[in-house]
Amino acid sequence: MKNKWYAAIQLAAVYVGTVVGAGFATGREIVVFFSQYGFIGLLGIIVSGFIFAYFGAKLMRISVKIKASSYQEFTIYLFGNVIGTMINILLLLMLIGVCAVMFSGAGAVFEEQLGLDKTVGVIFTIVLSLMVMMVGTRGLFAVNTFVVPIMISFSFILFILSISLPGFLGEIFQMETITWKTISSPFSYTALNLALAIAVLVPAASEIGDEEVVKWGGILGGIALMMILISSHFSLIMLKDVYLYSIPMAIIMKNLAPQLSWVYILVIYGEIFSSVIGNIYGLERQLRSFIPLPSMVIIGGIILVSYLISFVQYGTLLSFLYPIFGYISLVFLLFLWIKPVPK
Repeated sequence: MKNKWYAAIQLAAVYVGTVVGAGFATGREIVVFFSQYGFIGLLGIIVSGFIFAYFGAKLMRISVKIKASSYQEFTIYLFGNVIGTMINILLLLMLIGVCAVMFSGAGAVFEEQLGLDKTVGVIFTIVLSLMVMMVGTRGLFAVNTFVVPIMISFSFILFILSISLPGFLGEIFQMETITWKTISSPFSYTALNLALAIAVLVPAASEIGDEEVVKWGGILGGIALMMILISSHFSLIMLKDVYLYSIPMAIIMKNLAPQLSWVYILVIYGEIFSSVIGNIYGLERQLRSFIPLPSMVIIGGIILVSYLISFVQYGTLLSFLYPIFGYISLVFLLFLWIKPVPK
């Protein structure tokens, strides 16, 4: 039983590490989907946590039942052959786009926080990714099991420091005008991240092969994501002109705990990196099913295409791509809700 809980915690760490990518770890994604809406955004985060826990667990339980080795098999089961094939092509493009966002985010860390050229950050991330991908699934689990607990710890450090600032309660209960975007944000946000996370979660769950373990992995991962979101939101609402920064969480750390700011930059980079290798892992598992080439050749191709797209400004990529992907992914969330777990 102890080994099962350890496996569930490891899977939860992979779940969190896949979702907590460039936009999440830097704070930009949380601002776009939640923090700009004040108290309504906080309610949206709570809704998102429940969606992550329930649908993450369901997604992985289905993967174990149908023995899906890649997200292609999962989407075919969910949508049928014709629509499933169309969704797979769309997901492939989305995952490559998100890989580009992650590389761009890594470059932004080097440029904005270290004063180095963005290209240096992107190339360094590519080399590191290739080294981890040579190890395979064990490398993916190892990176996330190490990085995710540190990320959670730093989120709570910032939260504790933020609640002591003057005007904190006033900012929490700041009410913005309720619009369609404020209501739909938690659903489009979770739909986006779940649709992208299937590239990692489906093969990882199938490899574990235990329905009870993957169920608890999904639930624990969803709870952890909600906790990180809430603590990050409470910090972000205290930063004036939060939209001016590509990496607002690093600015908050510099303001509140400058002695820890360099460590936190490494944590942000670690989360971006964990998401990069997760997406590359999922894409490679998908592409090798119909491209008869060695794994490292396919990985090299994925990285090359993502690298070229990553030259677009990080903030521009995130603000433009993520909301569009979110609304497209709502279809995926709807079908996942309707489809029962096979008996």
